[in-house]
Amino acid sequence: MKKNIGLTLCFLTAMAGLPALHAAPLIPADQFDKLHKLIQPKDSEQKWTQIPWMTNLWEARKQAAAEGKPIILWEMDGHPLGCT
Repeated sequence: MKKNIGLTLCFLTAMAGLPALHAAPLIPADQFDKLHKLIQPKDSEQKWTQIPWMTNLWEARKQAAAEGKPIILWEMDGHPLGCT
């Protein structure tokens, strides 16, 4: 048991002194705006934001029945940031 604790402490001490192995390079300030604009979704990629989504399933069900339309249920499980 003491040997395992000693090995763990040695490993952690050695790792603490190492730089991050896969650290991404910093983005130069003069290129930030260009790159930020490049990665933003285009209007044609955000058509889903134009749909009048409903958050109340019962109300959506009543409206769909009245209009003779199907319900599309967009649902997810887990942490909203994907940290499950």
